[in-house]
Amino acid sequence: MSDVVLFEQLDCQNGKQIGVATLNAERSLNALSGDMVDALYPQLLAWKSDENIAAVLLQGAGEKAFCAGGDIVKLYNEMKSNPGGYAPGVEAYFTKEYQLDYLIHTFNKPIIVWGNGIVMGGGLGMMVGASHRVVTESSRIAMPEISIGLYPDVGGTFFLNKMPENCGLFLGLTGASINASDAKYTGLADYFLLAEQKQGFIEALQAVNWGSTNALNHEKLNDVMINLELSSNPHLPKSYVRTHQELINRVTTGEDLNAIVDAIVNQEIEDKWFNKAQRSLAKGSALSAQLVYRQLNEGKSLSLADCFRLELGLSVKCGQFGEFYEGVRALLIDKDNNPAWRFNSIANVDLDVVDWFFESKWLEQSHPLSQLGK
Repeated sequence: MSDVVLFEQLDCQNGKQIGVATLNAERSLNALSGDMVDALYPQLLAWKSDENIAAVLLQGAGEKAFCAGGDIVKLYNEMKSNPGGYAPGVEAYFTKEYQLDYLIHTFNKPIIVWGNGIVMGGGLGMMVGASHRVVTESSRIAMPEISIGLYPDVGGTFFLNKMPENCGLFLGLTGASINASDAKYTGLADYFLLAEQKQGFIEALQAVNWGSTNALNHEKLNDVMINLELSSNPHLPKSYVRTHQELINRVTTGEDLNAIVDAIVNQEIEDKWFNKAQRSLAKGSALSAQLVYRQLNEGKSLSLADCFRLELGLSVKCGQFGEFYEGVRALLIDKDNNPAWRFNSIANVDLDVVDWFFESKWLEQSHPLSQLGK
């Protein structure tokens, strides 16, 4: 059985090394399993403290995906084993995943994610925290959790709130797929390179005169990335989000969620990208929409660590309530694409249920993520 994550250390010209971690599950589009997290977390910690490692590169095996999301089929099986109740495997998975995401966000050395191909859900959770986030002409990025009865986790509470003018709310509600230009516009990525430049990019990393000062190493990597990107810019695709920014503002400024959803779904426009977003919202979980709306409102004033603590509570309860289970069943298990959502409209969602999701099941000191940021 092959390793779920491949690790290597590339020698640089001045004697330093680049740590490379490759998610090695090409058939599942490098879906992030618990075993992957168990391998990545200690290795990143080791590289963080190794003075010979100047920078770290995270990538996915194959050309189709960096990481298509979390291992939700495994989570489905955990929920199936605990019908209608608390699933310890769900809590364990999300706890480990969020610890990994937080480590990437707070990594002191340059950490690069090669965001080629599909980058969704848990994959985006890793990419968005990196110091140098690279997208290519094939990058397809989304947080499509509304289609499976979940909500945009893995730090979405934090990074969706950092996007320009209601883009985070729109993308969270619709699960719309975005490209490399959109990723740069919304702050999810830093640099655009062509996929064919990858080997040259790695060779450029090996040629950097890395030092022992992390801040200077970040600057040296910035210079390399900027120079490489100059030759790629003519190939940068048109940004869907930037093109529709005025429309996104208009449909997301309603006084409550009912008004916002009505404005998005009933907007008359002939545009493939926007129409697909409309359909995803219309077919998605009304409960998920309510969770997204409240999540982003509550997250505006929270630190990154507190966002992850909030999300862990939400995710554990999603594993308990049944909506997430039903969404995964319909999309990935039975593949009938006909989920029996608990509530048939935004207006019919029981707000007491929404309140329950946001009530923490732990005291502050006993929260599994209590040490984040401490």
